[in-house]
Amino acid sequence: MTDCLFCRIVTGEVPAQVVHESDRTLAFRDVNPQAPTHVLVVPKAHHGDVAVLADADPALLADVLAAAVEVARAEGLGGGYRLVTNTGADGGQTVGHLHVHVLGGRALGWPPG
Repeated sequence: MTDCLFCRIVTGEVPAQVVHESDRTLAFRDVNPQAPTHVLVVPKAHHGDVAVLADADPALLADVLAAAVEVARAEGLGGGYRLVTNTGADGGQTVGHLHVHVLGGRALGWPPG
């Protein structure tokens, strides 16, 4: 999708600080971090949200989550971290390409937001 920001990051058209890459996933630092560590993990293929990907390719969804765990480990978040995926406008999703936020580096309160 040429108008999708994350698809454009995947293709390299839009620069990003990449911290992890596999054949099916890409992870990069959020430009507006909400915690000391804030990385976004996306599938390279466009899927609008977690529900769409769960229906279309559950194995890719597992790859995205596994990549998020690898990122957390590589970022030294052994004391704990949060994985968040927002779905739909009411869920706070602002980019229509599934992405998992890896948040950590400090104690994270509850409830979020």
